[in-house]
Parts: sequence; structure tokens; C-alpha cells
Amino acid sequence: MNQHQNNEHYQISVVIPAYNNGKHLDRTLKSVIDQTLPADEIIVVDDGSTDNTAEIVKTFSDHVHYIYQENQGASVARNRGIEAAKYNWIAFLDGDDEWIPEKLALQIDHLKRHPQLVWTTANFTNCLCADNRQGPNAPIKLIDKALEGKEYFEDYLTYPLQGGCGWTGTMLIRKDILIEAGLFRPGQLRGNDIDLWYRIAYRRYPIGFISQPLATYHMNIANSITQVQKKIDLLIELAQRHLKLSEAFDRRKDYEKVLQRQAKRWTRSLLFDNDPQEIRKIFKNFGYLLPSHFVLFIRLLIIFPKATANTCHMISRFVRYFNLRKKIIRRPSK
Repeated sequence: MNQHQNNEHYQISVVIPAYNNGKHLDRTLKSVIDQTLPADEIIVVDDGSTDNTAEIVKTFSDHVHYIYQENQGASVARNRGIEAAKYNWIAFLDGDDEWIPEKLALQIDHLKRHPQLVWTTANFTNCLCADNRQGPNAPIKLIDKALEGKEYFEDYLTYPLQGGCGWTGTMLIRKDILIEAGLFRPGQLRGNDIDLWYRIAYRRYPIGFISQPLATYHMNIANSITQVQKKIDLLIELAQRHLKLSEAFDRRKDYEKVLQRQAKRWTRSLLFDNDPQEIRKIFKNFGYLLPSHFVLFIRLLIIFPKATANTCHMISRFVRYFNLRKKIIRRPSK
């Protein structure tokens, strides 16, 4: 692959884990190859696909380094790509999503303006394309307000944006920082991205952020390598582990603020699922972090969980029909 015009400090390896993504991988790879500022290397790690993923990659053999492994999950696939990468900056993209053509160019320009940064990310577009519904993950004006005239947040754990920042498909991170933080955790079936972002954040590295959407996240695609598990147990285990880990870095109070926001979101999402037992698990483990009025209100709602779920779905349909909220939200898979 032709080397781009960056100096050697900003050479980029793109890591793409793929599992049965043959239907969408052509679109994904074209979006990377057609960058206005090309990557130095593209690595596809095939995580034991049984479809035509390998055949699709072969059509891009002049541009792509292909690695096959037995099915071991997204974390192991990404780690395999990171370890094989030749260059010092790592960008990620799943095999069913895509970048806008200027994605890498904008991020490299951003890093050159702020050479102290070791990681940066950006807004992105959520797309339920089959339903002709799409929109930015966070409103651009809201992000710009939160940034307060800067192009980075001083601390990933204390950024003011609700809902978090740092989708894998817009992350660009120095390879040595990924290694320092321990890479993606094998066997982490849910939240394997934020698990790593927290471990980087505990080291107090500022994180760059571009408010413009630089990629498209195609939601609800079957066989996605990051398809979530329904059970809340996986997220509870993740949170309990990070309560201990953050304390080791003297960051527990900061992490607890993040966990409080997350626990509220998990609870609201589970109201749609007519499964009060999962909500009770959240309250049992993290109720001490939540406002008492919030816990009381939710406990009243789950007295009649089916009626609450039906009401939530009705309100959601009403909001979508009248276009009262432009942001597209993904609820936990059933």
C-alpha cells in the first residue's frame, strides 16, 4: 500500500475484526481504502467466519492483510490485529460499519494541532437504514458546548456528555498506549470497548473529540461481531471489576459518577423489556449510587412491568412518528 504523506509519527494501521460479514464487508473496506488520506496498513482479522468473508477480502488483496483465526470473539480478534500492526497509531472499524472519506484526514489534522494527545475519537451516525432512520449519536451543538471551545476533554471519566464517548469505529489510539493499558479483555462479551477505554482513562490521558460524525454505525445487523448479550449480569460484572480497578488508580469517585449515569440508562432501557428482575439486580448492586427518588419511581413502575413496557413502547412510537427526537437509540437486544 502506498504510504500517505504524514510524517512517521502519524502512520496508521486499521484493524477490522470480521465475523460472517461477507454481506457488508465490501462496503466497509471500500470506505477505508477510499480515504482522502490513506491508511498505511489495513488488517482484517477473520474470527472464524463460515460465510464468504474470506472471498470478499481476497478481492482487496492488494490493499488488505488478511489474518484468519478460530472463533474467539471480538476482543481476541482486535488484539490479534493490534499485535500484527506495523505502525504506531491504531484505528478500528467493525466489518459491517463504514467511515466517511475524510475520517482519517480530519483526525490526523486534529492530532497535529494537539500533539500531546495519545487518543482521539469523534461523533458518528447511528443508522437503522432498513427503516430509513439515521442521525448523529450526539447533537453537534451539544458536543461543541461541552468542549467549551477546545477540541479535547481533559479526562474521559469526567467529560460532561451524557451517554459517553468513544465508539470503537471512531477511535484512533497510539499502539503503545493500548499495550500499556492491557489491550481488549478476552472473554468480555459485553462492553469490551469501554472496558479498555476506562483502563486508558485511569492513566489520566486527555481525549480528543471531533463533533462532526466521521463514521456510520449500522445498527441491528445480524452476526455483528459486537452483537450484545441481553443479560445485565455481564455489565454488572464489568462495573464491579472497575470499581476495584479504579480504586487502585485512585479514580473510584470519578468512575462512580460514570457508573451512576450508566446504571440509570440501563434501568430506563430495561423498562422496555418487561423484565423487572434485571432492574432489581441493578438496584441490588448499585442502588447506593442512585438518587432515592429515582429508585422509588422505578420500583413503582415495575409493580406492573408489562403495562410499563407497553407504555414505553407506545411513547417511543409516538416520539418517532412525530419526529420529536432525532437521536436514534439502540435498546438491549432481546
